[in-house]
Amino acid sequence: MELLEIARCEAWTDEQVVERVLAGETGLYEIIMRRYNQRLYRVVRSILRDDDETEDVMQDAYVRAYQHLRQFESRAAFSTWVTRIAVHEALARLRRRNRFAPLENADEDGEIPLSAATQFPDPEQNTSQSEIARMLEEAILALPEPYRVVLMLRDVEEMSTADTAASLSISEENVKVRLHRGRALVRKALYTRTGSQAKTAFAFMGARCDHVVERVFVRLAAPAESDRPV
Repeated sequence: MELLEIARCEAWTDEQVVERVLAGETGLYEIIMRRYNQRLYRVVRSILRDDDETEDVMQDAYVRAYQHLRQFESRAAFSTWVTRIAVHEALARLRRRNRFAPLENADEDGEIPLSAATQFPDPEQNTSQSEIARMLEEAILALPEPYRVVLMLRDVEEMSTADTAASLSISEENVKVRLHRGRALVRKALYTRTGSQAKTAFAFMGARCDHVVERVFVRLAAPAESDRPV
């Protein structure tokens, strides 16, 4: 799809894009993918902690979403719907990996001791934006998975409590509890120092974004995959 055409259609709502895709303008699905590549990368990466697997799962999620577009109900936000699909795909991959062992140095509750963050530089140190983003990524990825995913959606993606709960299929109260506990595990000094730089973490743009878009269209052009419920 030409960039000028994408720019013209960018103002459309998700629902309008989906309606046009279902009407046969399949190339417009690229708008959806580019609109949510960053979010899906962040949430899937927070679950799997592996870049290659993350891209695979993103492709799986987009293919499944495309195959089940007619099941999408506008009563829920499309962003929530596609995020939930990605979360389910990532958790399924995690189960297949059979990696449920607790992180090293975790306590009985699976928490990472706050002392693990003592290696970060003093707040007064002049740190580059890329270094801040790297430290924030490391701090979040060190958390146990339930807190890690909630933190990614709420603090990095800035999703609402309700949308986060819907994406993860848990209660809003559970989201609040996990968010509170997750924040407590990441040293306050780290969050204070990074501030607005949180949104630069877990970037997924440029060639990597293009790669996912291209691979999804290749898969959509191939013989239909086995149909699974969303």
